[in-house]
Amino acid sequence: MPVTDGKVLELVELTKVFKGFWGRERVKAVDRLNLEVVRGEVFGLLGPNGSGKTTTVRMVLGLLFPSQGAIRIFGRGPRNVEVKQRVGYMPEESHLYPYLNAEETLNFFGRLFGLGPRERARRTDALIDMVGLGRARRRPLGEYSKGMARRIGLAQALINDPDLVILDEPTTGLDPVGSREMKDLILTLRDRGKTVFLCSHLLADVEEICDRVCILYGGKRRALGTVGELLKAEEMTQIRTQRLDGAIVEQVVAAIRQAVGPDGQVEVSAPTKRLEEFFLQVVHQARQERLMTAGAEVGAGAAQFLGEHEDEDEKLVEELVTAGRQAEEEGAAEEETEPASALPSSGDQELIEDLVRMSDTDDEVEEEFPEEAQPAVGPSVRVREDVLSELISEESSETEDDGKED
Repeated sequence: MPVTDGKVLELVELTKVFKGFWGRERVKAVDRLNLEVVRGEVFGLLGPNGSGKTTTVRMVLGLLFPSQGAIRIFGRGPRNVEVKQRVGYMPEESHLYPYLNAEETLNFFGRLFGLGPRERARRTDALIDMVGLGRARRRPLGEYSKGMARRIGLAQALINDPDLVILDEPTTGLDPVGSREMKDLILTLRDRGKTVFLCSHLLADVEEICDRVCILYGGKRRALGTVGELLKAEEMTQIRTQRLDGAIVEQVVAAIRQAVGPDGQVEVSAPTKRLEEFFLQVVHQARQERLMTAGAEVGAGAAQFLGEHEDEDEKLVEELVTAGRQAEEEGAAEEETEPASALPSSGDQELIEDLVRMSDTDDEVEEEFPEEAQPAVGPSVRVREDVLSELISEESSETEDDGKED
């Protein structure tokens, strides 16, 4: 099912109105929303509480019917079965079976998608290592922390290797390490050609990983564009360089003040690290010292099967075709170089065919009645054999008596 013009998700005049008991309009959650999400991008849907984000996601998943407008995913409706096979969803709260462990949970969802036993086992191991739950793979999910539950929720959303991944608050409940791994994973999925559609209240995370964002308010689209376009401050100029000597800094500041005038604002300060960067540096140092932890471990990166199965299949086909061509060329070369004396004569050829035919017949008889699998002789067969023996003995005795009389 190809994507039309690279559009993975398309919302056209999408509207959702929740009505009261008497059919009166109570809330217009989404109001004539138009969006296009293309293949291979990370799209962020933002907005304050009650702006219509969750309602939009539910309509995209086919859980709610729109009051007006249309939704197209891969060119079809959201309730199409083939469409659902290509979509992965991680809700804000992962309501999974608490008595199942990580392996059983992923195996369960893999069976829902019709995966074979070997493929389920392979993907389960890869996803558990990816989300860093190797030591907790056999622990019931009811004993997981919220951050660990988010990790296994992400794994179940990727078990079918989806082309469109919908994430609702993907970094909520994760520690800074897990949040960093989640963002790196989203970027890896984008690099492998997948499309990520996410909602989040953590604007710093959205700013870092999203290619384009849409901001909703009151169910209406208020802003849409790339992160760079929306956040660019045209009225300011920023210059960053290596640390300079104090005298050089004074000369630069004096030149800038002369250019902007006495009312111009000039600030000189050393850049600071982000708190996330400093936190990750401290954790990385602790891991280098091999300090133990009972929580989630560092993930193993994106699972290899995500987005790479098509390339592997094409590579295998090319290898088989190449091997077949080489075998044909070698066979043709051997036929050309084989001497005529090595070929059997017509009489020898007939003898060989007779021997082969006799050998095949013997093999068929042996396979049909192998010695170790001879059919058991029942009582009725034994009775028939006894009667036949008596008849033969009587006939032979009568023949002897006739000979004596003669």
